[in-house]
Amino acid sequence: MLPENAISLGARLSAIRDLAGSCASFADIGADHGRLSAHMLLHGLCERAQLADISEASLVKARRLIYGLGLSERATFCVGDGAQALKERPDVAVVAGMGGQTIAGIVERGRAVLSASRLVLQPNVAAPELRMRLQAAGFCIVEEVIAREGRRLYVIIAAQAGQMRLSPEEMEVGPVLLRKRPPLLFDYAAFRLRVAGKALAGARRGQGDAAALEREISIWEATVHGDGSGHS
Repeated sequence: MLPENAISLGARLSAIRDLAGSCASFADIGADHGRLSAHMLLHGLCERAQLADISEASLVKARRLIYGLGLSERATFCVGDGAQALKERPDVAVVAGMGGQTIAGIVERGRAVLSASRLVLQPNVAAPELRMRLQAAGFCIVEEVIAREGRRLYVIIAAQAGQMRLSPEEMEVGPVLLRKRPPLLFDYAAFRLRVAGKALAGARRGQGDAAALEREISIWEATVHGDGSGHS
């Protein structure tokens, strides 16, 4: 029997694990290498894990890892489009490492399956759009954290069924991040300002929506200077 620390996680997946907590039924949609599910199973953080991906080929690495660790009796491999591929409704579902638009689409299409689940979502881009679409789909953000891994910063969102009405500032920055102001928020705000500043330079040459970028920049500047109230 391998020790529990046979599967170590980096800062990003560790933060996702912490927001997931413990549960009976866990699902990783877009499971990739399967390390998160393997870790959850090995550490007793879930009783059962469903590893879902768009194709059988996408699950090869995950299958190899799970079988190699002797965890196959507690794992189910699901091939298909998002949450619709799952065999049972999960207590916790993770969708990580994709664009915010892609994650939002998975949540929207899988709403019937995920309506009672805690969602842990890590968008690589387009976090504001993900928040907007969670609100429209009837999910409420209950926690947000930022993780640093190497030179990259990752925003991770936990949500569950419920109503919320986000202000423009909360949509952009995140309602929990805006309220709690963790130290990494200021590094993340500086990064967002650099990205938006470059985009604005292009927009002023006719290559984008300058007004929208100016609004985004004003929100992040207020966040950096501590005068963003989170309310419009």
